[in-house]
Amino acid sequence: MKNRSELREVAMTVLYQVYIFQDSNQEYDVNELIKEQLEVENEFVNDLVFNILKKQKDINKLANKYLVDWNINRLSKVDKAILSIGIYELMYTETPNVVAINEAVELSKKYSDEKVTKMMNATLDKIYHNEETNEQ
Repeated sequence: MKNRSELREVAMTVLYQVYIFQDSNQEYDVNELIKEQLEVENEFVNDLVFNILKKQKDINKLANKYLVDWNINRLSKVDKAILSIGIYELMYTETPNVVAINEAVELSKKYSDEKVTKMMNATLDKIYHNEETNEQ
């Protein structure tokens, strides 16, 4: 059984794949992409992936409001997936804000360079301090 951090990594991988398929206008089945990553269906991963995709426009808009000299669609697809998870958890879930930010930063440390990790941390921190997040 995977822990929540590992499940976020699975969600990141699925979102990364979805973004690639979307950019190349290829058909895909999100359920199949999730099944490829997990032996057993997991509600946490399903909720993350499907709700992020459903709210992607709002997530992008919020990210772009706080990204400095960047646009979420200019980020690598991995970074976009990580930032989307962080914003989604901050804004729409009961995940404690510090956990949502920390989990995104830890994923970024694993998959991105230090500069991107700092940018992601700063962006999520600004959202936390300037938007009405889940804990308010």
